[in-house]
Amino acid sequence: MKERIMELMQEKRFSDARRNVMDLNVVDIAEILEELDRNQAIILFRMLPKDTAVEVFAYLSNEQQLAIIDAITDREIKHIMDELYFDDMIDFLEEMPASIVKKILKNTKEEERILINQFLNYPENSAGSLMTIEYVGLKKEMTLREALDYIKRIALDKETVYTCYVTDANRKLEGIISLRKLVTNNEDKTVGEMMNTDVIYAHTHDDQETIVHLFKKYDLMAIPVVDKEERLTGIITIDDIVDVIEQENTEDFQRMAAMAPSEEEYLETSVFTLAKHRITWLLILMISATFTGNIIRRFEDVLSSVVVLAAFIPMLMDTGGNAGSQSSTLVIRGLALGDIKLEDTLKVLWKELRVSTIVGIALAVINFLRIYYIEKVGMQIAVTVCVTMFVTVVLAKLVGGSLPIAARRMKLDPAIMASPLITTIVDAVALIVYFSMAAWILGI
Repeated sequence: MKERIMELMQEKRFSDARRNVMDLNVVDIAEILEELDRNQAIILFRMLPKDTAVEVFAYLSNEQQLAIIDAITDREIKHIMDELYFDDMIDFLEEMPASIVKKILKNTKEEERILINQFLNYPENSAGSLMTIEYVGLKKEMTLREALDYIKRIALDKETVYTCYVTDANRKLEGIISLRKLVTNNEDKTVGEMMNTDVIYAHTHDDQETIVHLFKKYDLMAIPVVDKEERLTGIITIDDIVDVIEQENTEDFQRMAAMAPSEEEYLETSVFTLAKHRITWLLILMISATFTGNIIRRFEDVLSSVVVLAAFIPMLMDTGGNAGSQSSTLVIRGLALGDIKLEDTLKVLWKELRVSTIVGIALAVINFLRIYYIEKVGMQIAVTVCVTMFVTVVLAKLVGGSLPIAARRMKLDPAIMASPLITTIVDAVALIVYFSMAAWILGI
């Protein structure tokens, strides 16, 4: 169907394209608009019914939204802004140039303008920047019948009605009540009798990662957000948290690959921007790798005495780096999910010590059999390599397990202590152990 609609747009059969597109989900319509060129996308968007156009607009990329806002009239902009859910409108405005924001704000009501400016002033990635004001607020004096009648009147303008929030005259959060309770209980009971006063909530300046942990821990579909005076300011719904999880995971992957995080899509990012995000860490790792060269130069006499030692350097360095990366990946993920806390440092190190001992012995024994019996290397060199292998694996896993926790203690993102950095550190450690062991065992 998508291919057919795009073909119709290319052939300028716009009426047929509109008829076909109306059978699709709004998400699929947005995907088609993203694939069309700018002029055709604007034409198709303007052919959509107003309500459908608003829903589609919320799923478009920032670039496509900007192109559409540039092309449509002030009246059409006003309709879109009026019908968009408040949090979707804030997300859109946060990514727009100042000139576009100004153009949009002049088409909004004064009260809404004040609210928008308030939301835009919340710190980036805070609960305040994620929340929406479109929630159902009830009073505890209401009967369940009155509450249901009220919900019926306002439901279409609210992002969710499954959980309702009970506030007092000063908007202080007093409790929550589910739609299920409202529907299944005696209509003459009051909201105050049926509400749950043990409420899980967030503050406007809480970091979005904290909100993700709350959703995960308590299996929430929405969470109320209060200000410093405990007044209900808005709610955050699960659809926004899913976007945050995707964003946080992407940032972690990028940092673990030694890149500066970016929210832009790969194909939409310029070559120079990609290079800028990568080059800083590559320079740091390249300069730090000079320590490895200095270590080799320091032990030149050992290498020149037993040249065959050089053949095993890549294997030892690679194995150490891989072992450290395994530990750091697990610990970083554990920290991100909240399974590992700062007070668990000794538990992590004790577990990694036991794991690395088993792994190190297994690798050393297999390596000894290969080197001594298959490659026919002398006993002393085989022992040197295998003892170094064991020590390197143990140290690598301890380093890989401890550095992410150390980063968290220093208020840094643990993801920066991932594979590239761990490998660089472990390479230097492996060489020092290797040459020191060779000098001792071989008596050089």
